[in-house]
Amino acid sequence: MKKALLLLIFISYSVLAQDIDLSYYVPQGTYNSKIPTPKSVIDHEVGEWHITHDKLIAYMKVLAASSNRISIENRGKTFEGRPLLLLTITSPENHENIEKIKEKHRKATNDISVNVTKDPIVVYQGFSIHGNEASGSNAVLALGYYLAASETAGVQELLKNTVILLDPSLNPDGLQRFAYWANTNKSKNINPDPNDREYAEIWPRGRTNHYQFDMNRDWLPVQLPESKARIQTFHDWLPNILTDHHEMGSNSTFFFQPGIPSRTNPLTPQMNQDLTKEIANYHAKALDKIGSLYYSEESFDDFYYGKGSTFPDINGSIGILFEQGSSRGHAQETENGILTFPFTIRNQFTAALSTLEAAHKMRVKILKYQQDFYETSRNTALKKAIVFGDEKDAAKTFHLAEVLQRHRIKIHEVKSDFNQNGKTFKKGYSYIVPMNQKNHRLVKAMFDVRTSFKDSLFYDVSAWTFNHAFGVDFAENISLSRAGKEVAEVTLKKGNVTAKSGVGYLMSWNEYYTPKALNTILQKGLRAKFSMKNFENGGNTYEYGTIFIPVQNQKLNDVALYQFLQQVASKSHVDITGVSTGLNNGIDLGSRNFRAITTPKVAMIVGDGVTGNDSGEIWHLFDQRFDMHVTRIDTRYLSSVDLSKYTHIIIPNSSLQNKEIEKIKSWVQNGGVVIGYKNTARWLASNNMITLQFDSAKIDTIKNVSFENKALQSGAQYIGGAIFEAKIDRSHPINFGYKNNKIALFRNSTLFLKPDKYSYNNPIQYTSNPLLSGYISKENAKVIPNTVPFKVQRFGKGNVIVFTDNTNFRAFWFGTNKLLMNTIFFGDMM
Repeated sequence: MKKALLLLIFISYSVLAQDIDLSYYVPQGTYNSKIPTPKSVIDHEVGEWHITHDKLIAYMKVLAASSNRISIENRGKTFEGRPLLLLTITSPENHENIEKIKEKHRKATNDISVNVTKDPIVVYQGFSIHGNEASGSNAVLALGYYLAASETAGVQELLKNTVILLDPSLNPDGLQRFAYWANTNKSKNINPDPNDREYAEIWPRGRTNHYQFDMNRDWLPVQLPESKARIQTFHDWLPNILTDHHEMGSNSTFFFQPGIPSRTNPLTPQMNQDLTKEIANYHAKALDKIGSLYYSEESFDDFYYGKGSTFPDINGSIGILFEQGSSRGHAQETENGILTFPFTIRNQFTAALSTLEAAHKMRVKILKYQQDFYETSRNTALKKAIVFGDEKDAAKTFHLAEVLQRHRIKIHEVKSDFNQNGKTFKKGYSYIVPMNQKNHRLVKAMFDVRTSFKDSLFYDVSAWTFNHAFGVDFAENISLSRAGKEVAEVTLKKGNVTAKSGVGYLMSWNEYYTPKALNTILQKGLRAKFSMKNFENGGNTYEYGTIFIPVQNQKLNDVALYQFLQQVASKSHVDITGVSTGLNNGIDLGSRNFRAITTPKVAMIVGDGVTGNDSGEIWHLFDQRFDMHVTRIDTRYLSSVDLSKYTHIIIPNSSLQNKEIEKIKSWVQNGGVVIGYKNTARWLASNNMITLQFDSAKIDTIKNVSFENKALQSGAQYIGGAIFEAKIDRSHPINFGYKNNKIALFRNSTLFLKPDKYSYNNPIQYTSNPLLSGYISKENAKVIPNTVPFKVQRFGKGNVIVFTDNTNFRAFWFGTNKLLMNTIFFGDMM
């Protein structure tokens, strides 16, 4: 093989395209000729084209079939049906004893007396969780070949002492989407002009998965199939090092952790950062050898445990982020010269090898660190517990318990109902989590409340407290005597219809999946109503928003209706009560305070100008959680769509132009309900569809700010993601289904709305001291009290509804999903 050119970044791609081959990436040495090269399988050199996921998987399977160093498994599939493969790479001798190695490795985390000095270290290497940061997954082609085929003594010694868990594509759907874009826009004569179409993907771009989620925020919440697979692997193996290969702006070089020291989560042990810095020396040495520029400790952070490079840090492992300046195609002009795709691949490959070298040489030290981490965790845990639940909503409670179990956290039933801090924790609707367990640090991280920080800048959110996110009641320092038996696997109860009725059926609106049940009923063509007041029937109490399905004048007879509702209740996990009388204590079933519900036909504006994450979360909520249709209308063809067929239009956070405003105005005036999020609220107000009074904060006064730190001062004024408390008027339809008088809201904007002078027009209003968890600047903290995050106003025959913040954040903010559903089913009554 020809000797690789060294400084690719300064050489024109037209020359390189003719000369590039596998030798550019892999070190010189002897290679097993029986191991197929990437080109022999995928029909092009590594870096000549962007690898498609199907070709990547094909090569991984060929490697596994041809090498006794590699085994392969399929851990599931993405939303688009692509396999989630994992390669285990180690010596043939280790493969023969792989289950014993795994068992002993886990045992060592439970028993400090286990001798680990002769055990292999476990390294999880993951690539391209952002699909359009593709150099990582393309580097896997060379990495897999090298580990399978190299016959050098160094590689054989490495594999003898290392178990490598290779995740070739953390985001198969996004990788495939981006490869299609880059390849279909590639010219024969590569054009590095950044203005070329090749370097400007169309919406929603390849960063995200099918439902447009940033999957590098889901390691802790674990809501997506890709995350579930990798988290299961993580806890099965408890790797000592986990690497996460990314890309960043084209004018950047190469970054490796540690990040900015002051932005490390306080729950992360200092030794973790010390080891990360020691490993960094290996990256620097390897990149120096090939003449690549790099930096460390200047940007990025280790604060939010939902990222791939930070999640390991709270689990006894060492997470390492790599960020490569991106070519975003095949070659692009940058401040550093022409940045080519092969150059970015080689840097990722080099960092992957330097990680393995560090793991090999620091093996015993890192293995012992993991042992000490869990030993300290057990010894410092309190012999108390936490409890969470919702006495009227089993589903939200179940989904939180489900997340804990995915992380191998032990949970118990509540032995019997009890009250704590004015809340009722009901058996079957609540769980107790003992703190004296192996993963107690992880439990603390999930429910962490923090309002003071060393640094005021965050790469991601500053708060994610799970009891607030899931909208459940919560208490700490609970006696373990409250705990019942340990729960092996949480299950979500099936719903039921209590009895056949000749009058009608009542369904409380408190349960999480009631929107799914109601939509199924309406789509069947059945009539349903909702209550505007509280009442009692048959000894049962029913709250605002209770759904009434009368028996008379339905398209199904009484027997068929009963049987259909049984199916609905079971599939939606809700209880439906058959009543024997319409006479209530309070409003009767024939009262005008039961309002008819119109079958919704919902559309959502998507495309250029709309935040893809936000629209994807809404799409996922409708499609995956509630089995509801939402028609996504792209801004490209909005002008040609007949809007009259829709009852509701959702506009996520956006920066829309005004060319379609008259069309939307006319639709609302004729009776439509428009629901706008965040910046869309400004757009609707500026076009006189809703009257809003905005408030704004001053910039914090900080004396003697240097020019160097000017950007840090302005950055500290943003709310990057924090949690705030609001009081709610439960009689207003926006709040139907909530049992408490206060709610926790996620906020990542500085969009502040002044309240209306009439209190009934402020059904959700921040309290006078609203910060529950997270960072907010001093000046913003002065403005937010008593402002409102929600407004609704009449416009013609329709309604305009706005939220200042996302009610569906990252699919794990279960606690506020019902706010959006209330606008869908009750929006015309607000």
